[in-house]
Amino acid sequence: QVQLVESGGGSVQAGGSLRLSCAASIHTYIMAWFRQTPGQEREGVAVVRRSNRHGVLAYYADSVKGRFTASRDIDQDTLYLQMTSLNPEDTAMYYCAAGDEISRYFDPDEYTYWGQGTQVTVSS
Repeated sequence: QVQLVESGGGSVQAGGSLRLSCAASIHTYIMAWFRQTPGQEREGVAVVRRSNRHGVLAYYADSVKGRFTASRDIDQDTLYLQMTSLNPEDTAMYYCAAGDEISRYFDPDEYTYWGQGTQVTVSS
């Protein structure tokens, strides 16, 4: 059974940092972080894909560029999200997702595998 297990969420004050991890039991071409708040659609945050030339390449939503850094340990099948300069608008449930045949990186419907999520709460 495929598992994606997130960890590292918690509560932090504005301006603080958190690091999320996602351990996968499957090796896929693309892994990503999404987030969701109640009543809102799931939003893509960062996508990391394998690259023959560069190892891995990362893509970010405009709302987190310059503040969040996604990375991936290919050997350990683990995805990370280093979040800095957090603000209350970053408060959400953060989900790890994975898949292979994905053309729209920030579309949650493209992903096959999902974790259960880890809550991030940023207070002002």
